[in-house]
Amino acid sequence: MPRAHVMQVTVYCVRSDLSEATFSLQVSPDFELYNFRLLCELESGIPADEIQIIFLERLLADDHRSLSSYGLRDGDVVVLLQKDGAGPRPPGRTASLRRTDCPGVAEPGTSSCRAPHAPHAPHRAPRGQQAHGLASGEKRPCAQGLDSPALIRSMLLSNPHDLSLLKEHNQPLAEALLSGNLETFSQVLMGQQRERALREQERLRLFAADPFDLEAQAKIEEEIRQQNIEENMSIAMEEAPESFGQVTMLYINCKVNGHPLKAFVDSGAQMTIVSQACAERCNIIRLVDRRWAGIAKGVGTQRIIGRVHLAQIQIEGDFLQCSFSILEEQPMDMLLGLDMLRRHQCSIDLKKNVLVIGTTGTQTHFLPEGELPLCAKLVCGAGQEDSPDKEVADTIKHSVKDLGQKKR
Repeated sequence: MPRAHVMQVTVYCVRSDLSEATFSLQVSPDFELYNFRLLCELESGIPADEIQIIFLERLLADDHRSLSSYGLRDGDVVVLLQKDGAGPRPPGRTASLRRTDCPGVAEPGTSSCRAPHAPHAPHRAPRGQQAHGLASGEKRPCAQGLDSPALIRSMLLSNPHDLSLLKEHNQPLAEALLSGNLETFSQVLMGQQRERALREQERLRLFAADPFDLEAQAKIEEEIRQQNIEENMSIAMEEAPESFGQVTMLYINCKVNGHPLKAFVDSGAQMTIVSQACAERCNIIRLVDRRWAGIAKGVGTQRIIGRVHLAQIQIEGDFLQCSFSILEEQPMDMLLGLDMLRRHQCSIDLKKNVLVIGTTGTQTHFLPEGELPLCAKLVCGAGQEDSPDKEVADTIKHSVKDLGQKKR
């Protein structure tokens, strides 16, 4: 029997108490609006008779019409507005969302989704999830007493994992916490809460003034987009934290004309290159054919002063013929490109962490991070005084700040 067509509809929910949430529903195109509002009630905890559904700046009012008759298709987004004067009921599936209740802490300029929570629901979130809410800057109703700055401060100081999350996601609050002054911590905490409350009030005012306004719809769309980005990054940081670290590049020990070198293995480079300074040290600069001068283009451009047509490179006990292009200003001594790797049928074995010379069967190990040349270290060159790991953390922090400033 053929399977009925099902479409996915994303619902952006705005409650009367300023809380927000986003969820997706899989429904049939023939699904009536009344039944759709009942599904939204299960997801959001808002009674169906208090739900207003808006699509393409139009209020959907006829409960007996199908969703397809309103023009809804797979992948569309609708806005759920709660009528004023009604509070949310305890939610259904939203209780299992990753983001849980926590004290209201807002990093300046940040924007994140807020999952609903019943006013009297017991707080059962794991401790690690509490720290995630503090760090990411979420502001939600909490169990009685948990909004005390002194209690929040003692909880963070007693848990190193929570403190590390706070340092990563909310540095201003972390600095105030580590200052040892409760008054300073309270001021920063309350200041972030007030700033976030003002932004929420402004957003709610915009929605209440004219829910069909194009500017409001554009901001809702941007909120959903940013929420998806933040959720994706949060999952990546939890499931694949190594993706935010620095990868050690592939270097090997070799010799040219009896001089020991550390060569960078780069299968993405078309030709093997040697810096002019290295060529002078190895005494092969006298063999440079300047008729082969030109410009090397890659991430940037550098001048090629010429080419050494034939020289020997020693890897372990093998002596291999190779040609070099000499670059005028090159930070690394040598780069083994695809021309040399293909000529000697080399293969990169990342499981064994070795470079295999196919023509001889010789294997040479890639260098550990501690033996890399200076140009390959985490701190390299002028204008790059910060490590890439710190740059990643700064990018994560400032990207959210920039987004918040653009929204003001």
